[in-house]
Amino acid sequence: MSKSYAFATACISGLASIALADEDISDQYPGSPLYSKPVEVIPHVWSAIGATAPPTYENTGHNNNLSFIVTGDGVVVVNGGAAHILAEALHAEIKAVTDQPVKLVINENGQGHAMLGNSYWAEQGVPILAHEDAAHEIAEYGPQILEGMKRYNHDKAAGTSVVGPTETFSDTHIFEMGEFRIEVLHLGPAHSPGDISVWLPEQSLVIAGDMAFHERMLPIFEDTMTADWLETWETAFEPLKATYVIPGHGHPTNMDQVRRYTRDYLVYLREKVGAHLDAGGDLADAYYVDQSPYANLDTFEELATKNAGRVYEQMEFE
Repeated sequence: MSKSYAFATACISGLASIALADEDISDQYPGSPLYSKPVEVIPHVWSAIGATAPPTYENTGHNNNLSFIVTGDGVVVVNGGAAHILAEALHAEIKAVTDQPVKLVINENGQGHAMLGNSYWAEQGVPILAHEDAAHEIAEYGPQILEGMKRYNHDKAAGTSVVGPTETFSDTHIFEMGEFRIEVLHLGPAHSPGDISVWLPEQSLVIAGDMAFHERMLPIFEDTMTADWLETWETAFEPLKATYVIPGHGHPTNMDQVRRYTRDYLVYLREKVGAHLDAGGDLADAYYVDQSPYANLDTFEELATKNAGRVYEQMEFE
């Protein structure tokens, strides 16, 4: 059986038991603070898929993917979670799958949904790994990120504090644990400072983090340099040729899908904004360049105009 056919079969089987991503579904797993119950993407690699909506009290801030690898000699968790309560809930799910201890937590970047749950993992004595730029973001902006989470999570924020990584790296952090070779890669500038991807070369699976989106529109922040993101995609992410992709948000998929909704979207938006600039257009009108081919994506209404404005501000000085 080919890898692509096996992946398609697994997806069909998995979709029979879990709901499709929909930003209008407030919670898919009412018995847990997690938005959805973890699913086994490929053997021994699991992910609790978050909501494709913004963080809310109803989804407890679980609007990204919380993944874990059961290596045979311990568990590696990718993302600390947006709150102490989410990390604790994920740990309960891990314990239901295996009696192997959690030996490492990896933060995919310095955003709240990647690192605020560090407070729980630190209490368990688990080492926490992040890129040095993500560590800087946590140290610089962690308190205000925590306050933002408290505003929507209220009582669910109990126990959460800002805890940075115990270990950082600059380019790559490669190790073997149990049956897995695990490569934690900073491929280059992308969505936010310190973005990393976790590459499992023997399984041809990448836990892409915010390098790759497909079911929800990607957000472009003030410090998101879209030209740099595209260069990182072309020179470092695409060459992985991953068979399986667990994106930062949304269900596991493949390279074709994330290319379509990440790389191709960035190219499309830059072309639209570039044409607007060439015609002498101003910022006020740039917000409304045509993005209708991507209107099917969750969070389109929240993000499309903001994205266009930020790309205009970048390209104006390129």
